[in-house]
Amino acid sequence: MQYYKIIHRTYYNYSANVTLGAHNLLLRPREDYELRIESFNLKITPEATLLWHRDVEGNSVAIANFTLPTSQLVIESEVIIQQHNESPLDFLVSDYALSYPFNYQGEDNILLSAYRILPDQETLNVINKWIANFWKPSEKIQTYMLLQRISEHIFQTLSYKAREEPGVQSALQTLSYGTGSCRDFAFLFMQAVRSLGLASRFVSGYLYAPLMAAEIGSTHAWAEVYLPGAGWKGFDPTIGKIVGSDHIAVAVARLPEVVPPISGSFVGVAVSTLNVGVWVSQC
Repeated sequence: MQYYKIIHRTYYNYSANVTLGAHNLLLRPREDYELRIESFNLKITPEATLLWHRDVEGNSVAIANFTLPTSQLVIESEVIIQQHNESPLDFLVSDYALSYPFNYQGEDNILLSAYRILPDQETLNVINKWIANFWKPSEKIQTYMLLQRISEHIFQTLSYKAREEPGVQSALQTLSYGTGSCRDFAFLFMQAVRSLGLASRFVSGYLYAPLMAAEIGSTHAWAEVYLPGAGWKGFDPTIGKIVGSDHIAVAVARLPEVVPPISGSFVGVAVSTLNVGVWVSQC
């Protein structure tokens, strides 16, 4: 078991007083049998009323409502977690899904349909040709090894580039540019997996990087694939590895654009600027 402390600070500065609309906050890590929250503190200025709920994916969502006009919005979360995922390869896949290809069975086939929607035909054609660079359908392969090969190929052949602008590149853009952020690589991985007929979803969270623990960091993103018998297993194409104890998931979704850490609106004649800082350390 490992303890991690995550500090996530967000500052919105406005050139004049504004009235804030409701803001959705996805900042509380997803608790399960591998991750336990020791403490969670959320500070918001100006003062806000919070309403918590779990969305359809089981993410913890806080809705912040404001009454006072302001020229600055500050949202700071501090969480300490227990991470038990120290052996990420310690799982068993159902016999029928050990090797690719396979078809999901029974209820899984119905429930996972939303996570298997294929990309458009142009994207599908390009991705299939791209996959052919490192795997041919005639090659017998374990399902896990194929997924790991996709992750490693993204890591080895594309260049990471931090992007401050919002949104996610399409798979075609990432392959064309040869560069992308963690969320771009995660989405490319998802599109490749779905092109193979498997279920995949986007994950937003944090990554503990020992060499960067004292530096100002950012949120991280990766993808999960549903493997019968093992459940949702994470793959991080930004580093080319299966997700382990250094990854802390906060939110999952069928599409990456629906789980930003903070989203909201304001009313007023003002220009806004955004500053975000994330620190993940062992404790």
